[in-house]
Amino acid sequence: MDVVIAAIVFVAVLLYALFGGADYGCGIWDLTAGDAEAGGDVRAQIDRSIGPVWEANHVWLIAVLVYLWTGFPEAFAAIMTTLAVPWALVGLGIVFRGGAFVFRKSSSTLREARLHGAVFAVASVVTPFFLGTIAGGIASGRVPLDGGDPLTSWTGPLSIVGGVLAVLACAFLAATLLASDAHLGGDEARARWFGRRALAAGAVTGVVALVAAVTIESLAETETLADGLHGRAAPLIVLSALGGLAALVDLRAGRWLRARVGAFVAVGAVVAGWGVAQYPWILVDQAEIGDVAGDDATLIALLVAFGLAGLIAVPALVWLYRLVDQPSWRAPASMGSDGDASSAGG
Repeated sequence: MDVVIAAIVFVAVLLYALFGGADYGCGIWDLTAGDAEAGGDVRAQIDRSIGPVWEANHVWLIAVLVYLWTGFPEAFAAIMTTLAVPWALVGLGIVFRGGAFVFRKSSSTLREARLHGAVFAVASVVTPFFLGTIAGGIASGRVPLDGGDPLTSWTGPLSIVGGVLAVLACAFLAATLLASDAHLGGDEARARWFGRRALAAGAVTGVVALVAAVTIESLAETETLADGLHGRAAPLIVLSALGGLAALVDLRAGRWLRARVGAFVAVGAVVAGWGVAQYPWILVDQAEIGDVAGDDATLIALLVAFGLAGLIAVPALVWLYRLVDQPSWRAPASMGSDGDASSAGG
């Protein structure tokens, strides 16, 4: 049961990386869209694409925290105390990002809208970066059960590279999905605009992924992770590379809907590869899954809760995603040509 619960936790990590990552990436493109006049249509597309789902996607992060806290309390305590600084910054980023995204729509002046837009965009960069540093700290064995250094635990080479890679992966996912959304809405010019940026972001993400691989190979503290990547996780890393290449080819050819499949495979496979390479450690080189699992009664209760969520929450989320993927929802709507404050952000 402890392995099953750990798998559920990591599946939630994977889903948050994909769906939540795409949401964060939209904020990154909001940041680079330009002023109110030049970037109004871009921000209108971003609002239309993530408006119905951006808050719903946090359900995966909530699942990670609740299941980790309940199923593996010692590991949860170590992660939250040792990595308290980046977790605090992640929490602030989520709160400020959400508030700014909502308040920008109701701003009474262009100046207010720009302020809220800037907060939304900057928080969309900061939050995935620190989530990446947290992953890097755990993967490099810097989180012991009895507590580690509150600074060096998340500022090591793998954490920094992981933070940069997380931001770039979010940007790649978001631009690819925004291109397909614009295409579904009949706005081919906007689809090409996002497609060009997805192509550039995907290429840079691939380069940084290679840097991350070199970092893992060169550090003594990541030997366990490297061994896992050489062995059972190797097929997933290959799959990630193939998915990324396929996405870039499709983006170059203007096949926007196919490109998003490759983008999801590229990011999802590399995240899954991390989890498979780390198994059976929940804290690399510090604690295995079975060493810190909760009582059987607790794990059974978590399995029951998971079953209920599968019957209630998951179908609702799938329905939501299907509804907002309809061409009628994606129809283009210009919000910036008239200087509307709600479209400003740069």
